[in-house]
Amino acid sequence: QVHLVESGGGLVKAGDSLRLSCADSGRSFSGYSMGWFRQASGKGREFVATINWNSGITQYTDSVLGRFTISRDFAENTLYLQMNSLKPDDTAVYYCAVSGYQTPMISVSPTDYAYWGRGTQVTVSS
Repeated sequence: QVHLVESGGGLVKAGDSLRLSCADSGRSFSGYSMGWFRQASGKGREFVATINWNSGITQYTDSVLGRFTISRDFAENTLYLQMNSLKPDDTAVYYCAVSGYQTPMISVSPTDYAYWGRGTQVTVSS
């Protein structure tokens, strides 16, 4: 059973950095597509970044390009999202997700992800 747990969120000021983590102690992510999404209050879920666990291919939404970096640690079986130069518009609940099947692809669509964590709140004050 997949059990994704995000951590690393918090309250920071504009310009600060945070690193989010996503782990599942019960399974390996090898061969799967992983993603970070976010949902601000009153808005829909938005794609942030995706990575293929094996190939390392990544894709980002335009608003975070150059500021956020998605990465994975094979030994720790952990997905990361390094967020630099945070802005108030980055305020949201951040979710990690994993595809339901092994694939060499990546995806920006939430419908391509079968398993989701419960989210971690990121709040950026101006």
